[in-house]
Amino acid sequence: MSILAGFMVPHPPMIVPEIGRGSESQVQDTINAYERVAEEIAALQPETIIITSPHSIMYSDYFHISPGAGARGSFASFRAPQVEFDERYDQGLTTEICQLADVLDFPAGTLGERDAGLDHGTMVPLWFIRKHYTGGKIIRIGLSGLPLTDHYRLGMIIRGAVKNTGRRVVIVASGDLSHKLQSYGPYGFAPEGPVYDERIMDVMGKADFGELLEFDSSFCDKAAECGHRSFVIMAGAFDGVAVRAEKLSHQDVTGVGYGICTFYPEGEDESRHFLETKLEKMRARLSDQRDGSDAYVRLARSSVEAYVLRREVIDVPEGLPEELMNRQAGAFVSIHKHGELRGCIGTIGPTRSCLAEEIIGNAISASTRDPRFSPIRPDELEWLEISVDVLGEPENIESRDELDVKRYGVIVSSGRKRGLLLPDLDGVDTVDRQVEIAMQKGGIHENENYRLQRFEVIRHH
Repeated sequence: MSILAGFMVPHPPMIVPEIGRGSESQVQDTINAYERVAEEIAALQPETIIITSPHSIMYSDYFHISPGAGARGSFASFRAPQVEFDERYDQGLTTEICQLADVLDFPAGTLGERDAGLDHGTMVPLWFIRKHYTGGKIIRIGLSGLPLTDHYRLGMIIRGAVKNTGRRVVIVASGDLSHKLQSYGPYGFAPEGPVYDERIMDVMGKADFGELLEFDSSFCDKAAECGHRSFVIMAGAFDGVAVRAEKLSHQDVTGVGYGICTFYPEGEDESRHFLETKLEKMRARLSDQRDGSDAYVRLARSSVEAYVLRREVIDVPEGLPEELMNRQAGAFVSIHKHGELRGCIGTIGPTRSCLAEEIIGNAISASTRDPRFSPIRPDELEWLEISVDVLGEPENIESRDELDVKRYGVIVSSGRKRGLLLPDLDGVDTVDRQVEIAMQKGGIHENENYRLQRFEVIRHH
């Protein structure tokens, strides 16, 4: 068998009467649509319900699949401990997913369990489903900080595992939409919020899953969306398949978007291999970008490739521009993959005899020693976008009024602690946000005495 159906659903705890205590009536349209989803799942009688949840265990570079025979949970943290769940996991299908991931060297598995209890992103859908259907085991899968393309690829792996085991399976993609739709909402308002909700409901209502991969991460962050990666995993499970989609509801009365759609497969469709299409476009764009890069970026890329492939630290090549050979300066090397940061390491001031050596050393560090990420693998090299920022001399300033996020980077210092943020970064639109991030990087708290410096950079792409 393949995937029987997919369902995009939200997970507001207040929708459960024991938690909402009457307030759930304001999202009655969502409740009605949820009941229909539960009835459709009951009619399908799946052997396994796969639930992807933003509130399960999440790692920056790994997809966690809950291990073991099963798990329990309750809404005790929402003052409703009497609403309890005791679910059995489909260990056979979980094992098959993990084995396929291992064969493909894909970062997914059952390692790293931190909290075995069911999360509310899983329990809210189950609250509706179990009223109508008590059969079937579940699989609970968390999201990750990896690019959207990897979430889509995980969906493809899930589909392969389902086919191999012959299970009757439905996928429930749990996730709210924007959390910033109304000024009176718990998270306030951002102009990107309503734009995200309108766009995602249009995309999902038409099952235009290729468009899911085109959402910019900075835009999604500003909209404070919750479930986008969850929806992408489900989309990947329908790769190469025609899908009949229906939009059941969309509400934003609480300041958070709740959308419900259903998806049913209708046979193979070669025009719907969306990941393959996306990667072909990216491959062509990156090839053009590499051909047009300057000597700074070419040096950084050569350094990364030599070290990742052969653990070789290259010598400074001949024929470089004079500045690279004769100037000393701090430099940052930033690496992105599929639009997501993959590594960034640099030096505030010069630490080597010339700028070329500075770039070589920092390129290696950015690709293999950034503590936020696992080392870059050889199979990732063709997808990397690399930039080099050469720093000017830091300048002491008296206040934030002398900063400009587009023009200046900032250094925040307190004693021996120091944090730096480069200028003109996606998602950093205000000076306050720029300083806040720099302080976080330096481990500096607002109540500490600190000083500010600014600097300019020359950015090489």
